[in-house]
Amino acid sequence: IGILVGLASTIIQPDNRALLQVEVNRLVQLMNIAETESRFSGKPIAWTADERGYRFWQFTEDAGWAEINNDNLLRARILPAGMTIANLSIENMRSSLPMRVEFTPYGSVLVFSVEMSLGTAHFTIANSPVGDVRVLPGMGDANAQPTQY
Repeated sequence: IGILVGLASTIIQPDNRALLQVEVNRLVQLMNIAETESRFSGKPIAWTADERGYRFWQFTEDAGWAEINNDNLLRARILPAGMTIANLSIENMRSSLPMRVEFTPYGSVLVFSVEMSLGTAHFTIANSPVGDVRVLPGMGDANAQPTQY
């Protein structure tokens, strides 16, 4: 019975890499939505992150930067226990805390990368010079070598 319980709990609980993959894919999709929303609305949208999670902000002329509310896809998210957003680089320069990326409706796109990790699992999210946000190929574990655009 003990062996069956141990086996069942191992099968039911995803490993760190699978859990991180889900969160990384979610963030990639949300960043692409933020970039598209910024272009369609004509208003800048920002992504910020700290040690507990991340949130999106929208700029309006009358209110300035305001957090996007809970009824939106771009609502604040809390990371699962032990998961971290380890690094943000903008134009190959490491950003200090708090981490912040702005999606602007007009003008050039700043190239950025975000590293996320959980245990030994590690992924890097980056955008291309045309604004497409994706997970870099070859990522997924602590020993993988990063791929440059």
